[in-house]
Amino acid sequence: MVLWVDTDAALSELIDNAVSRDRYALDTEFHREKTYFPKLALVQIKTHETTAIIDPLAVDTSAFSRLFDSDSLCVVHAAQQDMEVLQHAVGAIPKRIFDTQLSSGFTGLSTPSLASLVQNELKISLPKGDRLTDWLRRPLSADQMNYAASDVEYLFILHDKINEKLEQLGRVSWAQEACEELRSRPTSPSEPRDAWLKIKEVRTLKPASRGTAQALAQWRELKAIASDIPPRRVLSDIALIGIAHAMPETVEDLSQIRGVESRQLGSSLSSEIIATVRDGRLIEARFPQTDADDVDKEFRPAMSLIAAWIGELARIHDIDATLLGTRQDIMDLLRPNRSSRLSTGWRAEMVGHDIERILSGEAGLSFDGHGRLRLLPTTLR
Repeated sequence: MVLWVDTDAALSELIDNAVSRDRYALDTEFHREKTYFPKLALVQIKTHETTAIIDPLAVDTSAFSRLFDSDSLCVVHAAQQDMEVLQHAVGAIPKRIFDTQLSSGFTGLSTPSLASLVQNELKISLPKGDRLTDWLRRPLSADQMNYAASDVEYLFILHDKINEKLEQLGRVSWAQEACEELRSRPTSPSEPRDAWLKIKEVRTLKPASRGTAQALAQWRELKAIASDIPPRRVLSDIALIGIAHAMPETVEDLSQIRGVESRQLGSSLSSEIIATVRDGRLIEARFPQTDADDVDKEFRPAMSLIAAWIGELARIHDIDATLLGTRQDIMDLLRPNRSSRLSTGWRAEMVGHDIERILSGEAGLSFDGHGRLRLLPTTLR
C-alpha cells in the first residue's frame, strides 16, 4: 500500500523512520514548462517499511533537510535533475547518494533508463507513464499514484545487485567517487550576463550588435528570474535578435521588429527595452574562447586519438566511456595549469598517467593490426 503524505506531522514521522535506517530510495516529479525554476510536484520516498508519496504543495519542504543531512544513504536513479529540483525547493540535497543509473555504468551498462534497468536485472515491466501528466493537479489518479510509486519501488533491489557486481569488479570506490561528483555538481542557474551565449542566432550578429544582445539577454534573464517565468515569455529569441540587429531608439521603431508583441509595446517593458538597447551600445561583447583555444597547438592533433583510445579502454574494461573520460576531460588535462578528472583517483590510474606519458613522449599509441589502439611500449592494463 502506498502512503499519501500531505501533513507536516505525517512527513515528520516518515522522516524519523527514514533517518533511522541505513538507506532510503527517492525520486521526484516536477514541471518547468511555465516557470523559470523547476516546480516540485511530488516527492517519492521508500523505506524498508513503506512507500510514500509526499505532496510538497501541502507540507513544509524544508523538513526534508533533516533527512538529507543524515547519514542514511539516498538511493536514486538519474539524480542530476532531482538534485537541482531539491536544491531549489528544499535548499538542501542528500549528503550521500547512490545513483543506480550512474553506478551501473561501471558494470557494463550505458546510462540505462529505470524501466530498462528493472527489466534487464529483475525481469519486471514498470508501468508506462504519460509524459503529459499534470503532476500538480490534485487529487492524483490511481494510475498516477502507481506510476510515481514504481519509480522507487525497486531501487533497493537494484542497489543490492549493482553493488554486488561492483564489489566483484573491485569498483565500489569508483562508483562512490562518480556519485559524489554528480552530487557536488553546481545546481544554480548560469550567470545572467552569459545568457546571450545560449541563443544560437547571436553568432549571426555583427560585432556592433553583440553588446546589445548581451544586455538584452541579461535584462530578460533577470526579469524571468524575478517573475519565475521562462525567459522567452519575457521576450522571444527572434525578437531579441531583431532588436539587437535594428537597435531601435523609439517605441515606434520597436513596433516594426518581428517578434515584438503588442503587450510589450503598451507597457513599461518597451521603455526598459529601449534603455537596455542604449546601454548595450556601450558594451563590447566577445564570444569566449573555445576550450580547444586553451590547448597548446602541438597537442590538439592528439585529442581525437586519445579520445578514441579511451573509448577502446572503456570497451575492454566494460565501462561506460563517458564515465572513464570525455573530450572535455581530455582538454582539461591538456590545458596548462588546469585540473582534470583524469589526473586524480581511479581515472588517473587507468588513463590519466598514461596520457601524460603520451604527451611527454614516453609512450605512444599504435594500431595492433586489428583496428584497435594499444599503448606502447607499456603493457595495457
